[in-house]
Amino acid sequence: MRLTSSLLPALGLAAELASAAYVLQDDYTLATFFDMFTFFTDSDPTNGHVDYVDRATAQSGGLISTGSSVYMGADHTNIASAGRQSVRLSSANSYHHGLFIIDLNHIPTGCGTWPAFWILGPDWPNGGEIDIIENVNTATNNLMTLHTGDGCTIDSTGFSGSALTTNCYIQAPGQSNNAGCGIQAPTSDSYGAGFNSIGGGIYATEWTGNAISIWFFPRSSIPSDITAGTPNPSSWGTPTARFAGNCDIESHFTNMQIIFDITFCGDWAGSVWGSGSCASLGSCQDYVSNNPSAFEQAYWEINSLRVYQDQASTKKRAVADAEPDANARIPYHPRGFSRRSLRDRPAYAY
Repeated sequence: MRLTSSLLPALGLAAELASAAYVLQDDYTLATFFDMFTFFTDSDPTNGHVDYVDRATAQSGGLISTGSSVYMGADHTNIASAGRQSVRLSSANSYHHGLFIIDLNHIPTGCGTWPAFWILGPDWPNGGEIDIIENVNTATNNLMTLHTGDGCTIDSTGFSGSALTTNCYIQAPGQSNNAGCGIQAPTSDSYGAGFNSIGGGIYATEWTGNAISIWFFPRSSIPSDITAGTPNPSSWGTPTARFAGNCDIESHFTNMQIIFDITFCGDWAGSVWGSGSCASLGSCQDYVSNNPSAFEQAYWEINSLRVYQDQASTKKRAVADAEPDANARIPYHPRGFSRRSLRDRPAYAY
């Protein structure tokens, strides 16, 4: 059979998926979950109205806990004129390639909130950034985004979501500063209150040398191979987001840490505040400061987080680096420095 050029990309993808045989690399078990992370306590690089606290403060204030699940949330009992207490965590381990699977019951939500679950490389943006779960305020459709140095663009096909921008370079011409390449999930149960109302679900992110793919599985449709601990992405169908195209994944993404955070207002949630459903509540900062009970839903609840590696490839390996400086300042904000382009989306998105 003669292979035409139009068939080669599809066959390459099929070969890529078929070759993956994933084995467990890191299990962020519930009892020792916080031992595997460092707590960031510097000022928020996104200019959020937040006070990131250390582990001891978070523990004593009820912002973190472990049991049948992991809880990470913001303070919802105190007036917070200097910024609402919250947490930002970075994994002690970093990775090169992998399959990252997180099972969540609850994603932070509510007016003023800006939570994210993401993966970050060194020397931002050159080491790359993968935003897996992110949006602001009362949004219910998840946004997945890459941020890179120059020379990385993606195709607008091969996934079920909607491509919003296709140039991943943080200073791409014709895009707002640091917009990156973004894909919006097609369903309103993929984030926030919509996600929480169905009992949550699973996000699975596969990072190979050829593509970065993200699947969302609601609680009622989680693949049995994930539940069994033998994940097989080739059986999962079309991903919610797939980042591939004119982009050398190997040169743009390396040695990445897992990060959780919950911030408020700032460069994104604050900038779109006036155009969404929260505008009638006054200013974002005043609302966050003076309405603690409004943030009872601003928490992550995690059932499991596991990182798998493809045993068939010597390049797909976890890299355990020295523990990073949790308070290291980031010279240029590595997520959402300017999300002005998002103002053009429908108000319901916020």
